[in-house]
Amino acid sequence: MNMATKCITITLDAYERLASKKEKNESFSEVIKRIIPQHSLLELAGILNDEEAKEMKAHIQELRKDMDERVDRTAKQLQ
Repeated sequence: MNMATKCITITLDAYERLASKKEKNESFSEVIKRIIPQHSLLELAGILNDEEAKEMKAHIQELRKDMDERVDRTAKQLQ
């Protein structure tokens, strides 16, 4: 099965670094896929329990509130 290919230009330093990660009988495409895995946000589902999720949400809301207050103070100073 032939897959579509794309030619890219990289520096010699980048090539040498990539080549150093290459295992015997491994293509550069395989090296890239191995060292830069494709992830999905769905992999994060369920990593927090309900209490941790509540705490994180509260923390984010507090950070947003603080940021809004800082933006308001700065806007008033600029008027």
